[in-house]
Amino acid sequence: MSSGKLQTLDRGIALLMLVARGEGRLKIADLADRLGLHRAIAYRIVATLADHGMVTRLPDGCIVLGSGAVMLGTHAEGSLRALARPVVEDLAEATGCTAFLAMAQGGDCVAILAAEPRGVIFNVHYRVGTRHPLERGASGLAILAGRPEQPDDPEPVRRARADGFALTQGELQKGAMGVSSPVRICAPGVESQAIAGIELSVGVVALETLDVAPVSTAVRQAARDLSALLCGA
Repeated sequence: MSSGKLQTLDRGIALLMLVARGEGRLKIADLADRLGLHRAIAYRIVATLADHGMVTRLPDGCIVLGSGAVMLGTHAEGSLRALARPVVEDLAEATGCTAFLAMAQGGDCVAILAAEPRGVIFNVHYRVGTRHPLERGASGLAILAGRPEQPDDPEPVRRARADGFALTQGELQKGAMGVSSPVRICAPGVESQAIAGIELSVGVVALETLDVAPVSTAVRQAARDLSALLCGA
């Protein structure tokens, strides 16, 4: 561990991240093994986090996120929107389309931020809070494409993963064309965008046929820019 780090805090954060990604299946022994810790140390870390409401130990011994972590997540979404807003607004201006940031919530894709280009008379009004299944629309397909490859992935997800962006037309709104890319969120030792349950995509939508090449380039760049911000690069 590099100088300047607090070992106990570092271990606590690493354990909390494992719990967040564990979907309720990890017990103390599992956490100790994955972190290379003695079980007694893992137990004390879990107990400390539980005292602060960050984790809860279920009757079957599995460790899940507690109410304190949920509260942090609620505040984090607001911070995420503030951080992403300049990127989304720049994307709207660069493409002349309505730009958005979307997040996976269960099996749905939810718009958490939207921006419209200045000086454009006709555009799509993408309302924050709009919800639709992940399997429909460019934003949801992009999130699915950002996940690890699965044997049963549908063709649109495979294509989006290969291209780096999802392209749809008329799936959510008649005549609307959408382009979206996954936003990859990094964490030490993890190569996935599903960090602490957060999966994002950024993209644009327009009520006209888009010039896919430049628009997809702008969307992918926005995804890279936002990823860099979220990863602290």
